[in-house]
Amino acid sequence: MTGDVAERSGAAGSAEPDPEGAPTKEARGKGHTPDEADLPLIISVDDHVMEPKDLWQRELPASLRDRGPKVVRERVKLEFVGGHYGFQRDVPDGDWCDLWLFDDLVTPTGLLHAPAGMPRDEQRNVPATYEDFRPGTYDQAERLADMDLNHVEAAINYPNIFPRFAGQGFLERQDKDLALACLRIYNDWMVDEWCGGAGRGRLVPLTLVPLWDPQLAAEEVRRCAGKGSHAIAFSENPAKLGLASMYSGDWDVLWAAAEETETTVSMHIGSSSSMPSTSPDAPLATSMSLYAQNAQGSLADWVFSGTLERFTDLKIAYAESQVGWMPFQLERMDAVWADGRGGVGGPVLPSEQVKGRVYGCVFDDLHGLKCRDDVGVDMILFETDYPHSDGTFPHSRKVAHELFVAAGMDADECRKVLRDNAVAAYGLERFGIS
Repeated sequence: MTGDVAERSGAAGSAEPDPEGAPTKEARGKGHTPDEADLPLIISVDDHVMEPKDLWQRELPASLRDRGPKVVRERVKLEFVGGHYGFQRDVPDGDWCDLWLFDDLVTPTGLLHAPAGMPRDEQRNVPATYEDFRPGTYDQAERLADMDLNHVEAAINYPNIFPRFAGQGFLERQDKDLALACLRIYNDWMVDEWCGGAGRGRLVPLTLVPLWDPQLAAEEVRRCAGKGSHAIAFSENPAKLGLASMYSGDWDVLWAAAEETETTVSMHIGSSSSMPSTSPDAPLATSMSLYAQNAQGSLADWVFSGTLERFTDLKIAYAESQVGWMPFQLERMDAVWADGRGGVGGPVLPSEQVKGRVYGCVFDDLHGLKCRDDVGVDMILFETDYPHSDGTFPHSRKVAHELFVAAGMDADECRKVLRDNAVAAYGLERFGIS
């Protein structure tokens, strides 16, 4: 695995000089895509970190450690059917797997959780242990080295395995006092350890909130903002988690806290614990091809619930959502809004509510970049998705450059997508990033 990364990263991380006699960068001017070597350092708004196996066992009181999150190793088989992952435990002919246990929650570690650096044809939905992955998936020093290798200056990191992308692993526990204690341990580790020390200014903290209680969620936003975290992970559709919908008004206390603390609300695909599917026997490929549907539905909820109208300073961002769907979705919502056919409407069209406040991100969305004027080039972010299977490590700069050339993007547009928009979306000036 290491050898493969080294071989490929050499090709991606180097750039041939301009042929003799070719026009200089200055001569090419605006309207031309910069050379790969001239692209600015990347700010990735969607990377992931694997939770330390011993985190809760060392931080929880001794009386709670037996029930707190911990890792055991068993032989397991994984499956994916109809939009849902499944697994079988203690299978004699299964593969060794690190299983997260938290009260009655069992979450297997799969190879697709972190295959960064592995050839695509070796990336499968099979069990894995932490030792199967690059150390950069869970070790700060190694992660910073991998970011250097991948031309990445800074990155926002979502959870990876059992907490899931919006902290649903804590939501699903019956003992909410224990769940809250464990969630706060995670947030403190995220801010103080993973994003602290050598990681400050490069690893940007992302707060989880107790989804089961909007008031507690608001309090955690304020607590973590006081520690320097100004981004939270939220579900793309809380109703699918059995929680109050966006239309209920119950979440307003959370949005008020986010607005007050200048905290950006980030929603990763799959943070509703469901992926789009077409039938009970549809394979993983079906869901992977349709995942932007979750973001589409989420944006409709944010608009038609009136949330964006009530909280005019709030900013939201979609991770791993791509952006090519946005122009059509907004066009359709504007049409429905304008004539009141759907029972909603008002003076401010959805497209106007969204402008300057709703961000999407790309990692291979050429169509979205080609229609960037319709999306709003200031609203497009970039992600490397390290260490996931959709990720572009260690070739993110090369991949970005190929996309930008194909889309005909100039230097200003490239810089916006790779970093300037992320600075604006998440207020990264707080971390000395500009």
